[in-house]
Amino acid sequence: MKIEVLGPGCPKCEQLAENVQQAVRELELNIEVNKVKDFKTIASYGVMITPALVVDGELKVVGKVPSVAAIKEIIT
Repeated sequence: MKIEVLGPGCPKCEQLAENVQQAVRELELNIEVNKVKDFKTIASYGVMITPALVVDGELKVVGKVPSVAAIKEIIT
């Protein structure tokens, strides 16, 4: 599984990354979470509002920070 957090590093982007990391830890998964800050890469997903969450190449969340519980549902 590949998880990407898309965003330039704004507070919401950082919060999403933290929530994703916590969800991965709680689920005891050995998954690397990548932060993507490159605008071209972000735009390639059609994202115009960050943060965004991509799981295995599929855009799952745009423009908001889901809870840890919601992220756990998304990645399982």
